[in-house]
Amino acid sequence: YAPPVNGDNCYIGGRDVRAALKAGIHVLHQGGYMTDYDTVVSTKLAHVLCGGDLTSPQWVSEQYLLDLEREVFVGLLSDQRTMDRIQHMLKTGKPLRN
Repeated sequence: YAPPVNGDNCYIGGRDVRAALKAGIHVLHQGGYMTDYDTVVSTKLAHVLCGGDLTSPQWVSEQYLLDLEREVFVGLLSDQRTMDRIQHMLKTGKPLRN
């Protein structure tokens, strides 16, 4: 057995894919399928999935994506709306659409 090599093994789309995702998020928000805060969370998720501010599609390391995810996650935890969602889910077992 040989452990996997920790090289650049994740291919991400960069800003063009992020722009396409943001356009889809905007359409869903305008159509009433997403709340304002759903839009915030979805935009942050698109940011992570597309590698942050990278300008072109490229290979990145898993650690790069984990660091980016941690940064965004901690930022969302500092928002009261996230805390409201967590508390509501723990209390009722149902998601809060704030």
